[in-house]
Amino acid sequence: MKFNFFHLMPYPYLPDDFDDVEKYPSPSLTFSNGHFDPAKGVELYHRYLDELEYADQLGYDGVVVNEHHQSAYGMMPSPNIMAAALSRRTSRSRILVLGNALPIRGNPLRVAEEIAMLDHLTNGRLVSGFVRGIGWEHFAHSVSPAESRSRFNEAHDLIKKAWTTEGPFEWIGEHYEYRYVNVWPRPLQSPHPPIAVPGAGSPETMRWVAENRYMYVSVYAPISVVKTWFDGYRKAAADLGYEPDPENVALAIPVFVGENDASAHREAKQHVEWLFKRGLRQSSPLVFPPGYMSPQALRGLLRSRTGSYGDTSFEELVEQGLVIVGGPESVRNRIEEFREELGFGQMMVLLAIGDMSAELTRRNTEIFASEVIPHFRKAPAPALVETPAT
Repeated sequence: MKFNFFHLMPYPYLPDDFDDVEKYPSPSLTFSNGHFDPAKGVELYHRYLDELEYADQLGYDGVVVNEHHQSAYGMMPSPNIMAAALSRRTSRSRILVLGNALPIRGNPLRVAEEIAMLDHLTNGRLVSGFVRGIGWEHFAHSVSPAESRSRFNEAHDLIKKAWTTEGPFEWIGEHYEYRYVNVWPRPLQSPHPPIAVPGAGSPETMRWVAENRYMYVSVYAPISVVKTWFDGYRKAAADLGYEPDPENVALAIPVFVGENDASAHREAKQHVEWLFKRGLRQSSPLVFPPGYMSPQALRGLLRSRTGSYGDTSFEELVEQGLVIVGGPESVRNRIEEFREELGFGQMMVLLAIGDMSAELTRRNTEIFASEVIPHFRKAPAPALVETPAT
């Protein structure tokens, strides 16, 4: 089992009346940046980088940054900048960029160059994630959601060829045109850094990730839903004649570890509710605009009932496996239960949950490192979950 410290870098200072859904339907796109205090932003960025660096010192396998735009729940429009800042201040952990949102990047060749540079700066500790980006981010960048997947696929193919082919060569595609592709520097890792792709159950994504033998990473959803995603990914791999390594199946989930179950639930409640009821509160048309998903993927999403959790209680979030909360033993048991059911080999643990203070985040990070991780360092990996026949 590998454990990666994931960070969203949220802006926790929302208005006192933010629970007024009609006034503030979302913390993204339409939520005015007039609510952002630059002085607090400076403090937050440095605090959050300190937390990622501390995870490296504690022995986490990786530290994880990601990309979001025009949103209070994730202040990393450029994860590559954060990865660069971490590259010289960490020494052991891999740095996972989950990931660059390819469809909304006007210049994917620039992504290829930046990732290649980061691969050298990290001395080969980089994992390059690629994502399509959330629906509202296409609106924010004036990119048609209907072109999202084709732009993603072409940008990926261009970047991969730029990393693995001696140039210069010409690229004339549907969305991008380059007369000269000749990336300097080439990546340090051969043939290129490992690639990870988050997925939310789209059959097209499952098949595509399986075809390329990349890491498939879940997004936040009930554990019963995540199981269908992981099974779908494994089924797609089985159809191609192979069984994916458990390390290529990664569960992303918030985790809070307290001294005991009662204190953990008492302390975590406010911050878990901030994450799911404030930070992740979205308007469905902005998240899944027309054309963004195929009809098949949309049907799967509607069946899974994944989306806004405004009406879901803290207790239900815990029960459904959207978050793990408890004392060290309960957290270990819950992870073991999920691992046996889902067959994953990596976790992306969100330990800085919502509006948690720096002190509480540090404590959560320390307890998880000292009381949870060592248990799985010693335990043998479970048998892989069987892939359903249909």
